[in-house]
Amino acid sequence: MQVILKKNMPKGKIKRRSGCPLNASVEMLGDRWSLLIIRDMMLRGFRTYKEFMECYEGIATNILADRLRKLIAYGIIQADPDPADGRKLIYSLTAKGIDLAPVLTEMVLWAAAHEETGNQALVNLMRTDKAKFLEGVRRRWAEKNTGSK
Repeated sequence: MQVILKKNMPKGKIKRRSGCPLNASVEMLGDRWSLLIIRDMMLRGFRTYKEFMECYEGIATNILADRLRKLIAYGIIQADPDPADGRKLIYSLTAKGIDLAPVLTEMVLWAAAHEETGNQALVNLMRTDKAKFLEGVRRRWAEKNTGSK
């Protein structure tokens, strides 16, 4: 399934409810699905619509298509034709999207400190050497983006 930007999607100068930077973040990322899509791209290496559909939280197709459109419109991800099948898209994080790595890392660490969560191996990796973890995320996406073009 290809995601096509609709005319009413944000582009250029976006009118926000307020000038607050936190409000801007919430308007772009304020629902769980957007954050989980970014997580799956960043940590699990997902790049195709089919992979996103297989996430264990069980996203509906209409929600996935809508969130991908919005993330593209906000410049957080990009979609390029699959070289093997031009009818399909390959999604990748943009520099703006990769810059969310520290934010997601802090959210994971915050949740792990206050709630009983799974994936303690990831949590421990983040806690042990956060800078090294973040560098690894950036390096992997730089390599994927260089290799795919």
